[in-house]
Amino acid sequence: MWLRTSCELKFNIDTPTPFVLMLRPRSGTQQWVAAEEYSLSPYVPAFEFTDDFGNLCQRLVAPAGDFSIVTSAKVMTADYIDVEPGGVFVDVQNLPDSVLKYLLPSRYCESDRFNDMAMELTSNQLPGYDQVAEIERWLTKTIRFESGSSQYPVSAVEVYDRRVGVCRDLSHLGIALCRSLSIPARMVVGYLHMLKPMELHAWFEAFVAGRWYTFDATQQTKRGGYISIGYGRDAADVAIYNQFGPAVFAYEQNVCVELIDEM
Repeated sequence: MWLRTSCELKFNIDTPTPFVLMLRPRSGTQQWVAAEEYSLSPYVPAFEFTDDFGNLCQRLVAPAGDFSIVTSAKVMTADYIDVEPGGVFVDVQNLPDSVLKYLLPSRYCESDRFNDMAMELTSNQLPGYDQVAEIERWLTKTIRFESGSSQYPVSAVEVYDRRVGVCRDLSHLGIALCRSLSIPARMVVGYLHMLKPMELHAWFEAFVAGRWYTFDATQQTKRGGYISIGYGRDAADVAIYNQFGPAVFAYEQNVCVELIDEM
């Protein structure tokens, strides 16, 4: 399907502030970016680099006063999410080097705290894809997805204790459970067509059967329409913006994803 995405961020800044942004999707195996627009108001020089996870990042110094960022993209993405029931577990010694970092505990995914729980939860499943699918089902049934329930990233342990969270939080717990089974898992941030309420979204991917597969405990059905912007170990790696100095937050954020005709 062809989708058009847009994201507008508005700030009011007291003093010139350095930013690192992550707002540009990149083409890959699951999506093709056909066109993009990226505007800054007022205009300031921006410099792009690729981070350690392959994400396209932009760095700039925002001036004092009103400052806005507007991005849009025309993207072809998959109509359906690939599934692989029975997909095999990949032994750690056979994993690609680039995947190994997604096995380790990270700031918000304390995978070393969930070994016994993950083994018990998936004890009746074949190692690999079926274990992750069972984790996804458990999250959907056990952790209440509630938009706006946490304003800051919450770790997997905290989500488990609270039993409620936003998409980012459910992903943290899913990632921690997968890693505790020696299944590489990573966080993805981006867009989802027909998401309610419409906002930027987060989900997780697990590496089984030789490739990455998408899992999203906030959605009741498997469907397409995902557009990824960034990948990382957890939310600390995939913030759409980081600012440095006195705290600055977007006072307005507008996100839109619409289905468009084929090119």
